[in-house]
Amino acid sequence: MNVVSIMAHQDDEMRCLGTMLRCRERGDTLWFVTLTDGSKGLVQSPECSRQEAASLRHAEMQALADEVQAGYSSLDEPDEFLYDTPDVRLRLIEAIRQARADLIFTHYHDDYNLDHSTVHALVRQCAMQSCLPVLPTASPPLPAHPAIFLVEPHGPISFPACYYVDISSVQEQKARLLRHHASQEEAMQRGTGSGLAELSARLDAYRGSQVECRYAEAFVPMAARGALKPYPVLP
Repeated sequence: MNVVSIMAHQDDEMRCLGTMLRCRERGDTLWFVTLTDGSKGLVQSPECSRQEAASLRHAEMQALADEVQAGYSSLDEPDEFLYDTPDVRLRLIEAIRQARADLIFTHYHDDYNLDHSTVHALVRQCAMQSCLPVLPTASPPLPAHPAIFLVEPHGPISFPACYYVDISSVQEQKARLLRHHASQEEAMQRGTGSGLAELSARLDAYRGSQVECRYAEAFVPMAARGALKPYPVLP
């Protein structure tokens, strides 16, 4: 299977990275797609230009992708100013088709960041169009609608988790990979006193305790026509 993380920003994959590593263990191919350039994530360096910040964020994401032999692409939309436009839709359809997506992870519809909520809506629309021939792109349409699972948002948002994946065996690898996002590690340490790996591990341990394993990631399937499958998808 081709497993694709479609997120707003570089580091948003933290809520599904362990599951993607489990997918890789079973022979799946991994892809990471971001819709924004991540340029507003350097809160510790507000004087940094958009170009410099975006270049750093892309390099960090590319390093993570390279370590797990995954593809990475970005639509490079302005961070914190992501909008649903015809151009963005067509480019996302092409990204989904290029990855030959069988399984997509993306944001939950209710989220603290509107870029995240916008990505959710875009994936809902573009995944449907990715397997239809009416919107031509450089890559051919997919043979079938990808399965779509939604990741848990940050903060005090109710999340009706109903799918769990045991990531205990890959938790250390996940933590190491997240450290590629060095700029965000610094930003989170300054803002919250905790780094990405620690923030991730807290929730992973909580979800693990619910299903009697050490660490787990939790998901909700996207309730959209074609996105739900009558067969097992997650590892």
